[in-house]
Amino acid sequence: GFHLVESGGGSVQAGGSLTLSCTSSDFVFANQDVAWFRQGPGNECQFVSSMFSDGDQYYSESLKGRFTISQDSAKNTVYLQIRDLKPEDTAVYYCAAGWRYIPQRGCERNVGFWGQGTQVTVSL
Repeated sequence: GFHLVESGGGSVQAGGSLTLSCTSSDFVFANQDVAWFRQGPGNECQFVSSMFSDGDQYYSESLKGRFTISQDSAKNTVYLQIRDLKPEDTAVYYCAAGWRYIPQRGCERNVGFWGQGTQVTVSL
């Protein structure tokens, strides 16, 4: 399979912002469907956002407004901007590609290509 690599995670204080990146040396994101998921400590994997090749974007209803997915084809990078971080945003964030991930289907770990994740820790 293809190799996706997330970066940009870290430890931040509540109220701060982060931009996560997802790159690949062997998968071209342009004209592909991409998505972000997360899994917090003791929690199930959660759909965060997806963006289809036609530009349509989807967000988890509970997260809408603080998260923005975007893509830079020239850099072959997919981004997830997170604003006003909360302690409950603490999780490993994963990027995925090659499948039309939508919120209604939850966390489809068995389809497409997934990265190893980047840890985001939010403290008060």
